[in-house]
Amino acid sequence: MRMADAWSRESSKAGVDSPIGRRHLLLRGIVQGVGMRPFVYGLARSLGLNGWVRNSSEGVHLEIEGPGEAMDRFMEDLRRKAPPRSRIEDLEWEALPPAGWASFEIQESLEETGKYQWISPDIATCPSCRREIFDPSDRRYRYPFTNCTQCGPRFTIIQDIPYDRPRTTMARFSMCRECLQEYQDPRDRRFHAQPNACPRCGPRLTLVDGSGRKISSQDPIASTIHLLRQGQIVALKGLGGFLLACDARDPAAVEKLRKRKGRPHKPFAVMLDDLAEVRNHCQVSLEEERLLLSPECPIVLLPWKETSDIAEAVAPGQRYLGVMLPYTPLHHLLLKESAMALVMTSGNRSEEPIARENAEALERLGGIADAFLIHDREIYVQYDDSVTAVFDHAPVILRRARGYAPFPIRLPFASRPILACGAEVKNTFCLTRDTHAFLSQHIGDLENFETLEHFERTIGIYRRLFRIDPEMIAYDLHPEYLATKYALTLPGKKIGIQHHFAHMVSCMAEHGEAGPVIGMAFDGLGLGADGKLWGGEFLVGDFRSFERMGHLEYVPQPGGAAAIQKPWRMAASYLLTFLGRETLEEWRKLVPRVSREPIAALAQQIEKGIHSPLTSSCGRLFDAVAALLGIIHQVSYEGQAAIALEMIADPEVPGSYDFDIETKEGRRIVLLRPLIEGLFQDLRDRQPPSAVAGKFHRTVAQIGVRVCEAIRRQGGPRRVALSGGVFQNRLLFRLMKEGLERAGFSVLFHRQVPCNDGGLALGQAVIANFAA
Repeated sequence: MRMADAWSRESSKAGVDSPIGRRHLLLRGIVQGVGMRPFVYGLARSLGLNGWVRNSSEGVHLEIEGPGEAMDRFMEDLRRKAPPRSRIEDLEWEALPPAGWASFEIQESLEETGKYQWISPDIATCPSCRREIFDPSDRRYRYPFTNCTQCGPRFTIIQDIPYDRPRTTMARFSMCRECLQEYQDPRDRRFHAQPNACPRCGPRLTLVDGSGRKISSQDPIASTIHLLRQGQIVALKGLGGFLLACDARDPAAVEKLRKRKGRPHKPFAVMLDDLAEVRNHCQVSLEEERLLLSPECPIVLLPWKETSDIAEAVAPGQRYLGVMLPYTPLHHLLLKESAMALVMTSGNRSEEPIARENAEALERLGGIADAFLIHDREIYVQYDDSVTAVFDHAPVILRRARGYAPFPIRLPFASRPILACGAEVKNTFCLTRDTHAFLSQHIGDLENFETLEHFERTIGIYRRLFRIDPEMIAYDLHPEYLATKYALTLPGKKIGIQHHFAHMVSCMAEHGEAGPVIGMAFDGLGLGADGKLWGGEFLVGDFRSFERMGHLEYVPQPGGAAAIQKPWRMAASYLLTFLGRETLEEWRKLVPRVSREPIAALAQQIEKGIHSPLTSSCGRLFDAVAALLGIIHQVSYEGQAAIALEMIADPEVPGSYDFDIETKEGRRIVLLRPLIEGLFQDLRDRQPPSAVAGKFHRTVAQIGVRVCEAIRRQGGPRRVALSGGVFQNRLLFRLMKEGLERAGFSVLFHRQVPCNDGGLALGQAVIANFAA
């Protein structure tokens, strides 16, 4: 039974008429690896209760025996005073006859076949451990692997459940006498802290060069700081993999990292020492401050101050800077002792998974890093940093990884065991059982063998940890996605899920909303039910089915994927489709870079329909407008053109462009010729690109509101779910939400899972559960 019900509906079973009673409790949720057993032990002892507590494969079992009043107080304090990183999701208990327990003890863990429990994400260093590593009189002074029951590695070191040291990658490190004494002392905060260690008995740092040769150093941290100050790039072994670090204030070092990593434009994240330093570089709201200081310690996208001395090359052309605070003792030591701002980016080459093992990192990152700060604690599960932002005064997760996964999404129904394989870009997968959806950490873009291997390995880990044997496999309809191809090789019933339907349901599911709703799914690409490339969609549906009620007008996408890499192709397609060849030629003269491209050949390709699939994509429309204005010609990462358009847009500019809506067979088609015509006239009139971009954003928001109103007039829902990667655009999100609410709609938006394809697998799993 649920925790909320436990005290109200089970209290009558207590049997407190007897002076001495006994109760057996089972706690489920995040109850292992967060100090629950030590807390229960201390609470029971303080109330004079006897009994026992132990971990099991399904949670924490315990028995308390004593006066009824003391047991009632125990259960009340269990709810109110539980460890801060715990989460008691369910509590079951029953009254039993007294057993005559003479004391309270922590028993050995019990492994139970088929049972499962939640697993704590890794937790940022707590204040107590931070004080120790900077205290010269403490035995853990400057020890980079300091942790306790309230912080440190969890998910990245767990090999199986129940959570005990022998089932983690700390098994090879035997605790010294002092650490073992802490581990066994109920008064110590390291009482039963499974990763407990110190400089005498725990993991150690080693500094090596790019060839793996040890660099002689009595102080690897000080030597690393020296290298960073010299403009060198250092690969740091962290919680979930390697990070590449360099001086964020040194333009030459940042450009060197970009060149070596093969990442010419995509923004890097920066790690800063404390909140005061963050404020020197960024504007920080109260909500953003809470995110930065949270135990999840994610990257937070913050408004970047013009007075900041962080190199522009860290995030070229951006208004926002991705910032995180130190979340391991090693980070705290590096940042505090160096007083530097450090680029901290995933230790990989472009589009590959983050490196996990020492030998693997030396092989894959040898041409990038000048030195490697490694250690001898194995990383079992790879883990990128999470990326977040604050939209409408509340946090949203844009990349779900460290600190959040594998914490489950609570479903409003009991699900069958299902594996949903996600999409191609920003892949995550999802496994479900009971009322829990275990959405994986960010896997990456499934475009190479290394990432596919990481995808398959991580699915295996989740299946084993959560004891899930899927009876159904859900996948995206696009036949060329590697996730789809993988899904079709697996045993069990398989069901293909339309991409934008999955987006809509993903948003609904995390809010516990069964529908029907209007689903506004705006993204870059998803194969539609008619074989065309959708991406500017208005759906009405619930968990079981949907109807396509509207979409943006189809235009050719010349060259297929080539048009994504080269937005000028989409600009040419919109101009040719709606305004003709003469306007296309005029554009060549207005935007000099276009004159170098084979426009005539492209026009012929579009007119003849050669490798030019039709698309309704809102993402491609953003790409086209960015290229029409000459802002960007070719992209090096997904979404770059749309981001560039958002960054230059004037949010205060008045006005918008015209558009038409026609109805065909009950479906609203948004006709874009008036929009393109008005926008191009502004281009002719030499209007500032910032004003044009601002008017365009307002127009897209007006399109969304107008179509939703038309659907509502025909009896459609009054609730709208916004989903798809286009809604990572803060300006568009704000304009759309405000417009819909003024029109009388209630708006659902992603908070726990990404609105981009990183949240898609959740929707796939929910839909599959209700499939016939």
